[in-house]
Amino acid sequence: MTTPTDSTGTTASRRMARLATEVLAPWVWVLGLPLAIGWHATGSVTGALLWGLIVGITGSVIPMIVIVRGARRGKWDSHHVTNREGRVVPFIACIASLGLGIAILVLGSAPNQMLALALAMFATLVASVAITFALPVNGTRGWKISMHAAVAAGSAVILTVAYGPWLALVAVAVVLVGWSRVELGDHTTAQITAGSVLGLIVGGLPYWLMTLGPW
Repeated sequence: MTTPTDSTGTTASRRMARLATEVLAPWVWVLGLPLAIGWHATGSVTGALLWGLIVGITGSVIPMIVIVRGARRGKWDSHHVTNREGRVVPFIACIASLGLGIAILVLGSAPNQMLALALAMFATLVASVAITFALPVNGTRGWKISMHAAVAAGSAVILTVAYGPWLALVAVAVVLVGWSRVELGDHTTAQITAGSVLGLIVGGLPYWLMTLGPW
């Protein structure tokens, strides 16, 4: 049986993979997740917007402005920055911007959940930088771990911790985005698996530990 294709020869599965990659991209999670946690932390629209947008803007919007501008100027391959070497500036932008957001949260006496979220995100970024550029893997220095998988997996854990076991169904989105990255040839299965484990251990677990009680 032949696979249905469009006029450009793109298969239906690749079209679905491209849609999943865009809809479940890291910047989407990082923009939406803080609003959900902000609502859980404060129980008010004002609180959700105030604290959620601080994390969302510094963790997602500002870095994406840098990334999109760089992609348009040809500094890296696309707004997904699939080439490992092109990730230097985007990672620096993410870390610097989110660091500013964390400082604002601290100075503004933000709810514990919001600070825990921002710190978990920051830890995931730092670990990703170490793996991408410094950690020796298979005799070479650096490895293109999947940020799509890491952010999705960490977000799934954080949402489950905050809202209860039914949110574990978000794991379906983690599997979908992982499949999409492999289907598009942007990552290997090993890179997706490693990214998911990184998100669980460095993103989700610290958030859970930090929200168990007052610091």
